[in-house]
Amino acid sequence: MIPLAVLVVDSPLGPISIGANEDAVWSVEFSDANRFESHLSRLDAERDRSPNPGSLTLASRMAGELERYFHRELQRFETPIRLAGTPFERAVWEELLRIPFGETLSYAALAHRVGDPKATRAVGRANGANPLAIVVPCHRVVETGGGLGGYGGGLDRKRFLLDLESGQEALNYDLQNLENDSSDRGGEPRPQSGLGL
Repeated sequence: MIPLAVLVVDSPLGPISIGANEDAVWSVEFSDANRFESHLSRLDAERDRSPNPGSLTLASRMAGELERYFHRELQRFETPIRLAGTPFERAVWEELLRIPFGETLSYAALAHRVGDPKATRAVGRANGANPLAIVVPCHRVVETGGGLGGYGGGLDRKRFLLDLESGQEALNYDLQNLENDSSDRGGEPRPQSGLGL
């Protein structure tokens, strides 16, 4: 098992858990989404009850970068990260890292970029398995028609992040609605609806 130091920090989107060892950050997840522990399990990692200072240093460094991101002072994260997943998931996540701050890409276009135009749903599942929320920007992937699609942290958070990156000042975000927004926890694209959601 990989021992990870865990640091929980406040953010405009609620608490965020950061899991790191002395080499890299392995997980950044919204703490109330009940996904952090499942990501640790999937990574075959455990919380390090006596973390070494290097682990906490990287987690703290990531926390500082997240704070700068939320103040629109950082567009690309620099703290070392570890992409732990299947080869296909890692290919999707590498492409996500290429989507510029403030821009979006459709699930279909992302499937083309990873070399499998028919893999739209698989791309959605890879997005849902992303253990590095915000840092590996799966929130920048939307439906072809412009709808939000899914997001493991909830659609309110996805809207907030896209608004933040596009420079919109009126960020309509309601932390209370997060627990009610469970329909899109899987991150898979859904068939187009008239509402675009």
